[in-house]
Amino acid sequence: MIRTAALDSLPVREAVPALVSALDGHGTAVLCAPPGTGKTTLVPLVLAGLVGGGPRRRVVVAEPRRIAARAAARRMAWLLGEQVGGAVGFTVRGERVAGPDTVVEVVTTGVLLQRLQRDQELTGVDVVVLDECHERHLDADTVAAFLLDVRETLRPELRLVAASATTDSAGWAQVLGQGGPGGAPVVEAAGVSYPVETVWAPPAKPVRPPHGMRVDPAQLTHVASVVRRALAERDGDVLCFLPGVGEIARVAGQLGGVDAEVLQIHGRAPAAVQDAALSVADHRRRILSTAVAESSLTVPGVRVVVDSGLAREPRVDHARGLGALATVRASRAAGRQRAGRAGREAPGTVYRCWAEAEDGRLAAFPSPEIRIADLAQFALQAACWGDPDATGLALLDPPPAGAMAAAREVLVAVGAVSPAGAVTARGQRMARLGLHPRLARALLDGSAALGARRAAEVVALLSEEPPREYGDDLAGAWRRARAGGDGYAARWRAEARRLERAVSPAGRTAGTGAGAAPRTPLGCGTAAGGQPPDPRASNAGEAASSAPPASEPRGAGRSPGGAAAPDDLAAGLIAALGFPERVAKARGEGALLMANGTAAELGDGSRLRSAPWLAVAVADRPPHAASARVRLGAVIDEDTARAAASHLLTAGEEVRWEDGDLIARAAERLGAIELSARPLRTPDPALVRAALLDGLRAEGLGLLRWSPDALTLRARLGFLHRTLGGAWPDVADDRALLERADDWLEPELSRARRRADLGRIDAGQALNRLLPWATGEAVRLDELAPERLEVPSGSRIRVDYAAEHGQPVLAVKLQELFGLAETPRVAGVPVLVHLLSPAGRPAAVTADLASFWQGAYRAVRAELRGRYPKHPWPEDPATAEPTRHTNARLRR
Repeated sequence: MIRTAALDSLPVREAVPALVSALDGHGTAVLCAPPGTGKTTLVPLVLAGLVGGGPRRRVVVAEPRRIAARAAARRMAWLLGEQVGGAVGFTVRGERVAGPDTVVEVVTTGVLLQRLQRDQELTGVDVVVLDECHERHLDADTVAAFLLDVRETLRPELRLVAASATTDSAGWAQVLGQGGPGGAPVVEAAGVSYPVETVWAPPAKPVRPPHGMRVDPAQLTHVASVVRRALAERDGDVLCFLPGVGEIARVAGQLGGVDAEVLQIHGRAPAAVQDAALSVADHRRRILSTAVAESSLTVPGVRVVVDSGLAREPRVDHARGLGALATVRASRAAGRQRAGRAGREAPGTVYRCWAEAEDGRLAAFPSPEIRIADLAQFALQAACWGDPDATGLALLDPPPAGAMAAAREVLVAVGAVSPAGAVTARGQRMARLGLHPRLARALLDGSAALGARRAAEVVALLSEEPPREYGDDLAGAWRRARAGGDGYAARWRAEARRLERAVSPAGRTAGTGAGAAPRTPLGCGTAAGGQPPDPRASNAGEAASSAPPASEPRGAGRSPGGAAAPDDLAAGLIAALGFPERVAKARGEGALLMANGTAAELGDGSRLRSAPWLAVAVADRPPHAASARVRLGAVIDEDTARAAASHLLTAGEEVRWEDGDLIARAAERLGAIELSARPLRTPDPALVRAALLDGLRAEGLGLLRWSPDALTLRARLGFLHRTLGGAWPDVADDRALLERADDWLEPELSRARRRADLGRIDAGQALNRLLPWATGEAVRLDELAPERLEVPSGSRIRVDYAAEHGQPVLAVKLQELFGLAETPRVAGVPVLVHLLSPAGRPAAVTADLASFWQGAYRAVRAELRGRYPKHPWPEDPATAEPTRHTNARLRR
């Protein structure tokens, strides 16, 4: 029996007529409705004609999370007075509860994405509702873009609704309107909410900000204390938001002894626990939840929210080579969503575990995943759709060019797309596995070597990392999961069965169990331009499809040589296939070098420390650490490393500047790992020359032989370049000189074979080659920048062109310039005269000798005539006779 009273109480009912009218007129609409209004439950039932008397249509509702999909289906079935699987059903990865009479099917966006790839027309579906669009998950944005493409090219009658509690309605209206005037209609529903009091509860002492996945234990202790405080100060159930499963477990462990039931809500929680949290209880509860409870779900009885202020967002984890989650400060929009959960049924309270002054500095909204996430899966989906660059897709935010280029590199490396970006047959199969392309490669290629079951079991371990207590040994974690009875082991077994079916001969077209008949999607049958896919990639995929059937006994997998592979090597092979850049060679004392050049370390006591080779599946780098830390790895041998990372194998001559001299050897490398090396007797002269130039760049031109005359010549040429420019070369900068090495260091550089040979090159003689001989200016070098200047006394004094200020310097005894009225010049530039005492000590500096004689000379004369009475100190130096001698010598 339909629960009419419950349906009539949902506030969104007032907006339903406008929504139906908008869909009848435009085919698309944006529905903005606050949490608790019934947008997720009443709207699909009305659109399907199950309530309200409208025509019967088949409706698919896409939710971002499995828990939300199950909960929405159960709530709609309850409103109809039925069980799930009748008129309302759901499909999530690994679980389908639906039947032939199902009219409304709730699916995750990932399932809908897979279904679209197999059947672009969505045969039999009349309406698609994309729920919680404001969360901007990558799958949801992709599904929306694909559906709009379908409406434009294949099925203009397909109706599409973007529904959200708080969203960019104008942006979504423009996208759904596909460029039409005004965009798609926006329908807004008023909600019923109760006031929520905010209590600011920052930690008493500063806590460290989150880094990677890590949260300061002091922060979690503080959150637990705030939960206790909330239980003591307020009535009703307490809903506490935490970033992840690990943090939930830690806080739950610190709440022992509190008189209230503890429930944990997250995507991995058993269905029974999720159902208990979403049901009315006759006792008080403490509900610890990830962001899954921010929207889509109504947790009855909640009057208090404790917000840790933390969230998880996807990031590209370059250390793992996969997309990963990072702990971040939650946005202000997320904070409002969380606080609203306390006011769904009655007035409530939110305890925020940060200072009010910090609130204004938080990000306004969470970042769209397409801007920050690893795009390898998205790029593969786009390639399968026939738009490898995603330039033709109607996306709210375009994918960053750099992230798409990195994703393309991954896809080409695993054989999923051709270098031109066209999807291969192997790539089509990878896309249907519902895995990151790296793990899809490991599953397909690993099943050929180990059998479908064993490969699927290890890949399932890597697709959802095992708990830390399973240890850092992938093979050991595999054995523990087989024997385990915990929640993780149950999920692992279900995922392993799904993957085994997907790669076994009987399940080659089984896809993800989304319930639709397999079809070849448009744009996926051949490579771009109608050409067949890359045969090498296709053959690799076909090889993987020859895995043993699902009935094969456990442990019956085969090694490439045909013998049964031990668990350790089997786990290592899968990890190496998935992460070839992180095969690693031991360097002693738990230290490793990965093929990607990153150093890594194993923890004390790890059983992996004795292995000469490892495949590193999971690694992170603590703040300010020089090496990554291995979190999960497996033993391999060198042959496995070579096979898995064959694209990184190089062999050839290595000639480079290292540790202050030339190193020449024949080496074989696996990325950054040296496999073998031997000295080269006759290395390639071109490589030698390039390495010597690298040495000159690294250590400077001081490696050459610089005589005093050579240094002087360099300074003179530098002065002329600064003063006259033109044909006079820039020789002051080492880089400028090295760019012209061919013009002045040859043939000596090409004859050199080691550091000592560089030291024999006469730099002065080499610099002469840079003089402007062709223009005839070279012969004017001594005229324009003379090495010495003759002064009135007859002395020839060396000019210093290397002074820091760039002006030539003439350091001369004062008496030798008597009678000189004007300052000497070189190339038209007055020299800076350093006037010296008879003992050669500085007495004065001037660039205007005439002014010096008339002014400052008197003070210098007064100071020095008593100290040097034997030397002449005339009152009028401009007319006095210059001399190098004393008075007595002059009288002779």
